[in-house]
Amino acid sequence: MLPQHHDPIAAVATASGRGAVGIVRVSGKGLAPFVQALLGRDLKAREATYLPFPDQMGHPIDHGLALWFPGPHSYTGEDVLELQGHGGPVVMQLLLARCLAVAPSAGLEGLRLARAGEFTERAFLNDKLDLAQAEAVADLIDASTEAAARSASRSLAGAFSERIHGLREALIKLRMLVEATLDFPEEEIDFLKKADAEGQLSRLQDALSAVQSEAQQGALLRDGLRVVIAGQPNAGKSSLLNALAGAELAIVTPIAGTTRDVVQQTIQIEGVPLHVIDTAGLRESPDVDEVERIGIERAWGQIQKADAVLFLHDLTRAHETAYQQADAAIAAALPPGVTVLPVWNKLDRCVPATLEALGDRRGPDDMVLSAKNGEGLEALRQRLLALAGWQPSGDGVFMARERHLQALVRVHDHLMAAQALLLAQAEHLDLLAEELRLAQHALGEITGEFSADDLLGEIFSRFCIGK
Repeated sequence: MLPQHHDPIAAVATASGRGAVGIVRVSGKGLAPFVQALLGRDLKAREATYLPFPDQMGHPIDHGLALWFPGPHSYTGEDVLELQGHGGPVVMQLLLARCLAVAPSAGLEGLRLARAGEFTERAFLNDKLDLAQAEAVADLIDASTEAAARSASRSLAGAFSERIHGLREALIKLRMLVEATLDFPEEEIDFLKKADAEGQLSRLQDALSAVQSEAQQGALLRDGLRVVIAGQPNAGKSSLLNALAGAELAIVTPIAGTTRDVVQQTIQIEGVPLHVIDTAGLRESPDVDEVERIGIERAWGQIQKADAVLFLHDLTRAHETAYQQADAAIAAALPPGVTVLPVWNKLDRCVPATLEALGDRRGPDDMVLSAKNGEGLEALRQRLLALAGWQPSGDGVFMARERHLQALVRVHDHLMAAQALLLAQAEHLDLLAEELRLAQHALGEITGEFSADDLLGEIFSRFCIGK
């Protein structure tokens, strides 16, 4: 397990800067003598006490509330002391320094400053939270939308973990059947057929698919979708960004090459964060100067990292042969594997005959809109949600991360392999047992039953100090 996880730790648990209230938190084993030495009195468990916080001379550093949580009934599972004072940075640092200074004389050897996320790490190590719940703490703090906060709260309450444990129990039951068949091959009773092992495996796969779908929704709420607006100069990319954001973020002029750099804005559509990125117009021309050339290079770099690309076309120039050829060259250069949504802009400046003239160049799923007057904009928003895989019934989803999705994919792969082996059970029962074991191991990685120390270090290092 991670080093120094038995040391008592202390930190300022509130955000840096000035505030009405600031909190200093201490966690460790056997803190009662430390509390007496620090505050000059004992405290009642889980009861707020208003008192002065004295310095080494007995003069008050501040007056505030002290909260005492004897372990294991605390956030970390250890003894926890919280000092809630006025939230000035100097006051907080004085209180923290006083805690560190008092510790040796109170028999609390080794009290040190907490690492990022170490309080929540202690909660995980002491079985107060599983790993999925611990990650949900950080997700709740970082939530950028109301829907993301609600989903993170569900995960923190154990909704995601309960689903994983349900899958695990069904998987263990199936493993027991296979192991019984391996242990008693001479028995006439076929354990697998009698217990409907194939049916159990099929139901397990269906349950896994449902969890994967909800986890994908939760990951989308957490991470959002990276959408890049790309196309030739003056196709209306900056106007579309402004329209989607509902604000004048990017400069819009009739001059080609106005956008020289990347402009990004995060918007919300039904609670899903979309990171919309406006880029420089893509073109090959002797008129391109050094600054615009760099902007075009950055545009292609953003396209490489995109989850979806809105390939913007100018309806007013769609009839021009040179414009068509330039669009075709851009389309051919788009990276494979990136979702591309063709969007025809400037509908407000076109007559019906213009759309008819597009013919086969307009695909059945292409969007037609006007970034200027907003026509077709709501349809584009809904299409973006569909591209992201968002389902309207996503209110009850739980928060998930990319590592959770990858673990669920591995579970799916092992169960698919197990299904194939089950059909030839007489020859491959040992391999079937191993696939089921590996599937259970992958599930355990989500909740932390099977976790490498370096994974735990990576996860908790992303938390804020004091949490």
